[in-house]
Amino acid sequence: MSIYIVAGSLAAILALAGLAWFLRLGRDSRIEGPEAAADAADNALPGFTTLNAVVGADGHGALAVTGDGRVAAIKRHGARLAVREVTWDAIRATSAGMLVETGEKRFGSVMVAGVDSLDIRRLAPRLTKV
Repeated sequence: MSIYIVAGSLAAILALAGLAWFLRLGRDSRIEGPEAAADAADNALPGFTTLNAVVGADGHGALAVTGDGRVAAIKRHGARLAVREVTWDAIRATSAGMLVETGEKRFGSVMVAGVDSLDIRRLAPRLTKV
């Protein structure tokens, strides 16, 4: 009888491990690059066509900008990328990088680590006065 308990436990462990792998749990989820951030913004926001995007050094936050000055904050939310359109006033420079305060309690803030004002000027040269 104990062999059945051991076999059942092993089967349950393998099933849970497979489910975790399928859901990408336990991985260091990072935004793969500016292209992934741009695709996420373009797909999530109506009429948003990314001109340039930048991903933070830690890969957990990103910004995307359109040619007409719209800006989107992007961050990881589990295995997916969450996107919110923000105003330029919501972005401020800190010693760690650019902090985007969305004002939305559920979404929270986005830290784009290692990005400074010069990077933002390169991102949207005609639009920013940082």
